[in-house]
Amino acid sequence: MSESNIPLMSGQERSNWIRLSTLILLRWVAIFGQITALIVAQRIYELQLPLAMCFLAISVSIIGNLIAIFKFPANKRLSEFENFLMVMFDLLQLVFLLYLTGGLNNPFALLVLGPVTISASMLGLKSALTIGGAAIFLVTALMQFHMDLVLTNGTELLMPNIFTFGNWAAIVIAILFIGAYSYRISSEIRSMSDALSATQLALSREQKLTDLGGVVAAAAHELGTPLATIKLASAELSEELEDRPDLREDAILIRDQADRCRDILQDMGRAGKSDLHLQQAPLSAVLNEAAEPHMNRGKSLYIQVAPLNDADTVQPHILRKPEIIHGIRNLIQNGTDFARGSVWIEAFWCHETITIKISDDGRGYPSHLLGRIGDPFVRRRRSETDRKQRPEYEGMGLGLFIAKTLLERTGARLRFANGSDPFQNLLPNTTRRGAIVEVSWPRRKIDAIHGEQAVPLGKNKQIEI
Repeated sequence: MSESNIPLMSGQERSNWIRLSTLILLRWVAIFGQITALIVAQRIYELQLPLAMCFLAISVSIIGNLIAIFKFPANKRLSEFENFLMVMFDLLQLVFLLYLTGGLNNPFALLVLGPVTISASMLGLKSALTIGGAAIFLVTALMQFHMDLVLTNGTELLMPNIFTFGNWAAIVIAILFIGAYSYRISSEIRSMSDALSATQLALSREQKLTDLGGVVAAAAHELGTPLATIKLASAELSEELEDRPDLREDAILIRDQADRCRDILQDMGRAGKSDLHLQQAPLSAVLNEAAEPHMNRGKSLYIQVAPLNDADTVQPHILRKPEIIHGIRNLIQNGTDFARGSVWIEAFWCHETITIKISDDGRGYPSHLLGRIGDPFVRRRRSETDRKQRPEYEGMGLGLFIAKTLLERTGARLRFANGSDPFQNLLPNTTRRGAIVEVSWPRRKIDAIHGEQAVPLGKNKQIEI
């Protein structure tokens, strides 16, 4: 499964994650608050309120909650449209209460921000804009149309017009700002969650491929001797036939070795995963393994491995982690996708660091996206020119995000630049004008011989059945 085929959750699908019981609980809290505010306003502050109409509005919310509780199961999850109706109902009920209790002269008018924030956080863009637009319209209407607050002695509580306008402006600005902020943050969280899920799928896929390679190597390694013994014993039996008692031991040996082959096959998966020889490999071998799927795509791939100085000429053996292989493979794929004809993969090492640089002769990274490379879903739409030039490419920045995330998990540091940039220092004085990416590790992080996670050398442990 390639990164472009990994299923991602849209905002609309994520709205289905909201349980009806959650919204019911929030509505009970709002109902309790509304009843408390009405009682306090009448008993303590002696306001004359149309209590019959107020409690009628609250009763509608109570009846709606009771119907939802008895009609639907507690674990019901609402659709996008159902969530929209629930939030819109709460907004209208609140605005009606504000109309009965002074409009914008009521300090609780700020509570209209609640439905707006909820819709921006959990609904799609169209629904959030509808809720926000409705809130602004209703708040604007409350400036002119509302019932005044009156004390029991007949005194009307009215704010100066300038304060009423100020309240309206503050609420409208808060609706716009908090709505946009909540939607943006929620969108970022959704995108990151989707991208991390895709990363886990990619890593799981690479781990399976690595384990499969271990299975194959384990078969060749473990079955070599018993199969050779079976072949020798079979050859002798074919010559001597079955009347020779001195071949009895060979027959027993054939049986034992056949049983051993069966046992190895049964536990081959576990043996492959624990094969010491597959947990580490020379740096050049890992690069070749990562580049192999892109060798025959019509582009020339040049792999070069060299020390940074003469003090350490022995090529390092590095950990053969799925994160490293898949991350480097994604970077090579990106270079191959964009290159005109050539991709260069260069690796250097010294006592302290191991560095891999991947460059190509393409157009380079878009200058306006250079600072955002590694973010998921950077590209939403492709230009018509780009579709014609590379119709097979469907990238959205997810591949680079996966590569960056996986490689940073192993302790790497990534830097991106364009060869055409005169101020870049990844490949100074280069004639390569395309994209450049540098992946650098502290050597102790991935050195398989002397690093923090060094792999012990020697024979594999005998399989225990």
